[in-house]
Amino acid sequence: VASVSCIYGLGSPQSYAKLVFAIEKGMQTTRQKLLRKLVDIQYSRNDTQLQRGSFRVRGDIIDILPSHQKNEAVRVELFGDEIENIFITDALTGKTMREVDELAFYPNSHYVSDRNDIKNIVREILEDLGTRLRELKALGKLVEYQRLEQRVMHDVEMFEQLGFCTGIENYSRYLTGLPAGHPPPTLLDYFPKDFLTILDESHLTAPQIRGMYRGDRARKQNLVDYGFRLPSALDNRPLNFDEFLERNDQILYVSATPADYELEVSPLKPTEQIIRPTGLLDPEIEIRPTKSQVDDLFSEIIKTVKRGMRVLVTTLTKKMAEDLTSYYEQMGVKINYLHADVESLERIEILRDLRLGTIDVLIGINLLREGLDLPEVGLVAVMDADKEGFLRSRPALIQVVGRAARNSESRVIFYGDSITESMDSCIKETKRRRQIQNAYNLEHGITPTTVTKKIATDIRELYGLLNPEDAEASKVTESVADTLKRYKIKSISDIERVIKRKSKQMEKKASQLEFEDAANLRDEVNHLKEIILNYADKLS
Repeated sequence: VASVSCIYGLGSPQSYAKLVFAIEKGMQTTRQKLLRKLVDIQYSRNDTQLQRGSFRVRGDIIDILPSHQKNEAVRVELFGDEIENIFITDALTGKTMREVDELAFYPNSHYVSDRNDIKNIVREILEDLGTRLRELKALGKLVEYQRLEQRVMHDVEMFEQLGFCTGIENYSRYLTGLPAGHPPPTLLDYFPKDFLTILDESHLTAPQIRGMYRGDRARKQNLVDYGFRLPSALDNRPLNFDEFLERNDQILYVSATPADYELEVSPLKPTEQIIRPTGLLDPEIEIRPTKSQVDDLFSEIIKTVKRGMRVLVTTLTKKMAEDLTSYYEQMGVKINYLHADVESLERIEILRDLRLGTIDVLIGINLLREGLDLPEVGLVAVMDADKEGFLRSRPALIQVVGRAARNSESRVIFYGDSITESMDSCIKETKRRRQIQNAYNLEHGITPTTVTKKIATDIRELYGLLNPEDAEASKVTESVADTLKRYKIKSISDIERVIKRKSKQMEKKASQLEFEDAANLRDEVNHLKEIILNYADKLS
């Protein structure tokens, strides 16, 4: 599972795999050879504090914390020129956890190169540096000339001595041996053959992949123009969309609102999942004029709240969301708003408050869309629906309307003085889906039923830890209850504050070499993080 970062350049999988090395009990090797192998894969020596991608040496004992681990270190015990024991230990306390017979170590960076190739790599870098310096001199860019020369020569010196340098990804073209302009290796190149790529919310993901290349190119071009990097830095980039498609033989596009592109490239008619087992119909959409839309919406809010339901309102701007919230608050409405400045944990708490009825109305901009499942919502209102654009496009409107499809009595109001193409398309699509579902309901004798979804009222319930049927969960519940009581946690935001405080204390203890205290603090932090992770996972 990856974000669009999977299309960004990584080191060559061949070079990466080439430098993976394994050790086993009874293996003949000297301490010096083992340390050299660790340095070659960009591990660093740190005899004071063991960190990811580092190792510590004490006589014939080598402690290594692999780059992909956080808490489990590796202890290698040598007897002369033979590996006598290999243990997995606690990274902070050094306590032995288990013994293993063999183990493989992976490079600390994807940008690695065999030492036998370094001379050729340095030669290519210096040749390109000379060419670029002559270009800058001819253009009279002496400041850029000096800046680039100093930067690259420093990087080359580090590369010769250590096998890597800061910003080594900007020299990835030399490490992979690819020609200028050729697409770099990416995460996709590490996959086996015949893999399947699934683009979730493809109507957003596909355009995002398209935009990555140009955005990155514009930034890197400035670095090259002003002498911060060689032109080769331009080849450390994300794939463009065509290159992305070339590396994916099979793509499954998943979206409630597929864009024209997905519909065009699909070899078969798209598979639709319209029928809901609950029999719920897509809500009816009513169009009302924008004149006095604020007052009209207020009256609709009062009616909806009297019916014991909640209201979602989507606006075009953050300021309008805040102003509308302030106005309705003065009118006695229990209301709150969501926008990008509201922290993730606070959003979760706001949504829970909406379901509980602590607030009756929630106002947002572009957040009341994908993934929001609120059965209590009886009205969705779209302010200024006739302002054609990204936030009022066909996919955006369909996604907003979908928030009202969890309740059999829910309605949608579009406030607009005209019917835009997006509004018309959304209304037609909603009617089509209603007809399909209604015909299915009649055929099978199904009565539309509002989705039933339990609201957690106890903070421990939020984390899915109050399950009396599960013995293990019961044990954890006691532990969680003690934790909440000890730290006086009353809200989700309290947990985040405790985690930050305990993390700082842990780092301080570790820097003072008080590893046992640091390990205890680490366990407490992990426990609190597990609580949040369990809740987030359950919410999704």
